[in-house]
Amino acid sequence: MSGNTLLLNLLLLLTTSPAEAQTVAQAETRALAGVWSVDLSARPDEPYFKSMRLDLLPDGRLSGSFYDSDIEAGRWTSSHGRLCVAFRTTDGVGPYHTAACLDGDRVLGQTWAEHRDFLFLWSADRPAPSGAGD
Repeated sequence: MSGNTLLLNLLLLLTTSPAEAQTVAQAETRALAGVWSVDLSARPDEPYFKSMRLDLLPDGRLSGSFYDSDIEAGRWTSSHGRLCVAFRTTDGVGPYHTAACLDGDRVLGQTWAEHRDFLFLWSADRPAPSGAGD
């Protein structure tokens, strides 16, 4: 979703009834909610993809999964022309802190694992429909 689209949505929110505003907000969150294919490739010649599922709840909480782990303590917000999420997962040893924002039809994110001493930048796209390319 472009910045212009988010600005238009904000203007609609300011000039519409609460019921209409809720419909606009729901349409915006649907753009980020659902299943994503996350590109975690460290090298272009070694593709590595994992699934991410985002469930944006009306009260700003976020649930779902990332890298085969349930999302813990997740939140989402729409502000400054961006729709973003932040959450924690774990590998059983320590926490992974992730933040990501919708960027057009993709998600751009970063994950920090202090106990593994790394910060990883990643991107995600919608998975291809099953049967695509068959």
